[in-house]
Amino acid sequence: MPLVMGVDSSTQSCKVVVVDTDSGSVVREGRAAHPDGTAVDPQAWWDALEAAIAEAGGLDDIAAWAIGAQQHGMVALDSEGQVVRDALLWNDTRSAGAADALVEELGADILAARTGSVPVASFTVTKLRWLRQEEPAHATRVAAVALPHDWLTWRLRGFGPLGSRRGPVLDELTTDRSDASGTGYWSPETGEYDRELLVAALGHDVVLPRILSADEFVTDAAGRRVGPGAGDNAAAGLGVGAGLGDVVVSIGTSGTVFAVSDRPVVDPTGTVAGFASADGHFLPLVCTLNAARVLDVTARLLGVDHDELSRLALASPPGAQGLRLVPYFEGERTPNLPDATAELLGMTLASTTRENLARAAVEGMLAGLAAGLDALRELGVPIRRALLVGGGAQSEAVREVAPSILGVPVEVPAPAEYVALGAARQAAGTLLAQ
Repeated sequence: MPLVMGVDSSTQSCKVVVVDTDSGSVVREGRAAHPDGTAVDPQAWWDALEAAIAEAGGLDDIAAWAIGAQQHGMVALDSEGQVVRDALLWNDTRSAGAADALVEELGADILAARTGSVPVASFTVTKLRWLRQEEPAHATRVAAVALPHDWLTWRLRGFGPLGSRRGPVLDELTTDRSDASGTGYWSPETGEYDRELLVAALGHDVVLPRILSADEFVTDAAGRRVGPGAGDNAAAGLGVGAGLGDVVVSIGTSGTVFAVSDRPVVDPTGTVAGFASADGHFLPLVCTLNAARVLDVTARLLGVDHDELSRLALASPPGAQGLRLVPYFEGERTPNLPDATAELLGMTLASTTRENLARAAVEGMLAGLAAGLDALRELGVPIRRALLVGGGAQSEAVREVAPSILGVPVEVPAPAEYVALGAARQAAGTLLAQ
């Protein structure tokens, strides 16, 4: 009965699951919160990981482990393994101007062809350009750049700043193709880093994590096998069992729509990011900044809990009598409108009711995700069903309204920690590798 551990280090918290590889069942779990904000000291992630592992019973009986985590976050390290500054997270939009500058300098078509994506403020490459422009002293110190899952894997393997068990060996940083594909300086065609783009952003070359293949592993200080890990969306795809023709619609802090494809996708408009999956396929993805929090803010405004918000929404007719919510409460990534604000349209004496506002919130949030499915279809990505996951998928109103808005059959898997389970599945795979 080998046990493996999977980790989901998300924006809000760290979740750990311990899985029995014989039965596939979760036997222990742990959780710890992350601080709010769009710039976070990575030490907070490390503290949360240690706390969650302890709550899940520790590592002593674990045979293998892997970490999934939020994508894009810039963890800049100096030559001694110290974090240079707080990590800028995916939802930090201060690098929007840097993204525009890179696109203007290099061209959207060229960037899409070389990296599979047109960079926006969430991408690591834009954050590096921002660092070079706004904090040149910090930029000069950078000797290595990692993503959250890369850095946490490195630390849990025993590496880290001077004084850590195995020392600041930057060449021991590792990652996988799914997370590398979200940096803006990795090529899905060659499977290699595009260092020319890295230098165009930061101003000099640095150590980047070695990219492990899907069946490759490294070891920690105790000799346990460590899987490549993955970005959160790719790990969730593994956890939910998504296959070719499936599109996963995840309604969490951000909204994501990603399909499993057997070919890379290039979209010069930047709507679809040409990411890679964790298992050797491709993961064309559309991301919105505004998802479950649209429901949160509407529930607070109406003074109700989420169950009552759902009841109100289902008491309103489709279309909410013309009331329409454009839900850009936090700016938006897709479409790329970092400074946008939300709007409530179609207000009349008849339409402005609690029920219609609740319905408009559900429909508005889903409409942003439906636009993502349309963008995938336009690029020829086959879609046969949608798998609806994330906290927002637990809303009865969301589940009932989704098929008509998304235009595809919808299945709602049982609630589970799919990112952590995907990482655990990856860890289990290392036990079979030679």
